[in-house]
Amino acid sequence: MKENSPPLYERLRPSKLEDFIGQEQIKKSIETFLKASVPPNILFFGPPGCGKTTLATILAKRFSSNVVHLSAPETGVSEIKGRIQDADILILDEIHRFSKTQQDLFLPILEKGKIRLFATTTENPSFSVTRQLLSRLHVLKLNPLKKEDLKKIAKKGIEELSIEIPEDLIEYLVNISMGDARSLLNILEFVKDIDPSDLAIDKIEEVLPKRVIQGDRQGDLHYHLASALIKSIRGSDPDAAVYYLACMLESGEDPRFICRRLIISASEDIGLADPYALTLATSCYHAVELIGMPEGFIPMSETVIYLALAPKSNSSYRAYLEAQSLIKEKGILEVPLHLRNPSTPLDKELEYGKGYKYPHAYKGSWVKQQYLPDDIKEKKFYRPRSQGKEPYLLNWIRSKVKKNS
Repeated sequence: MKENSPPLYERLRPSKLEDFIGQEQIKKSIETFLKASVPPNILFFGPPGCGKTTLATILAKRFSSNVVHLSAPETGVSEIKGRIQDADILILDEIHRFSKTQQDLFLPILEKGKIRLFATTTENPSFSVTRQLLSRLHVLKLNPLKKEDLKKIAKKGIEELSIEIPEDLIEYLVNISMGDARSLLNILEFVKDIDPSDLAIDKIEEVLPKRVIQGDRQGDLHYHLASALIKSIRGSDPDAAVYYLACMLESGEDPRFICRRLIISASEDIGLADPYALTLATSCYHAVELIGMPEGFIPMSETVIYLALAPKSNSSYRAYLEAQSLIKEKGILEVPLHLRNPSTPLDKELEYGKGYKYPHAYKGSWVKQQYLPDDIKEKKFYRPRSQGKEPYLLNWIRSKVKKNS
């Protein structure tokens, strides 16, 4: 490679749609735009290295040679206004890096219709782009590139670099690039300088630069992985649960965030079927705080697997939601007089606490009496499940009711 020549991914960037590899699910939309007399304002949304900027450039060049290409992290809004005075199309990378106030400055520009905006973002536009601006953009959702697409791109890169790489190593490099063509081509440029005798997976693993897995803690993947972890626990799949735990930790997720989610899962999804689950999840949080990372994965893995294996019951969670719903409907009803605390002489005159039966004064520390307000005295919020320890807890109270009825 000549000194100061463009990186491999720039040299291989296609200029025509027919040369673009992957993203078959949106190519029909792109083809329709290419046939139009005037393109719409478009937001290309997808992970790094999936072709957002390339497709934006292909479209822009079809309609005009007067195209300005800028990146939000490197350009202020005031500078953009100056640069696009005579432009037809603005390609703006990483629009999510602008604040909501800055994004709103594009509204009058788009309203005038003198310029078309092709923006890109790696973050969910529902959260990262203002509602007003989003309503003026046609959103195209791109996916991580498929393995077969990455293999085609890798072979183009290998041909461009005039090197030979074994098929098993190509497969390995495709896997570690995680759908990111730019990352894959950067790795190929690194590999080309390695002695051919060292082109084996075990040797490559030792010399490749350490990569940070694309976790995007504030973006879509953050929420997808958290959701997958909790749903795997809820579904009692320990293998999936520990896999998503590893995905989150290896992508740089805050372990305290994960621990908080585990505490919620232990209460919401396991609940009274195994009350110890909450104790374990809370202890896990304190253990991770105490020992830190990277060793913190050990108690976290133990806890995640335990929660996945534990019997499940959401009866306490559902009971609260039903009580909450009734309060929103009827308001807070009057507490029965015998349950009120007679803390002043006036309270006693009003018969607060009169007739209250102290359970510990009765055999088995239980006595039948009304606790709910009069209007809902027969209402049932708690509906027990038949898993784990919950039947045992329920049988205790049922035996008391039966014995005293």
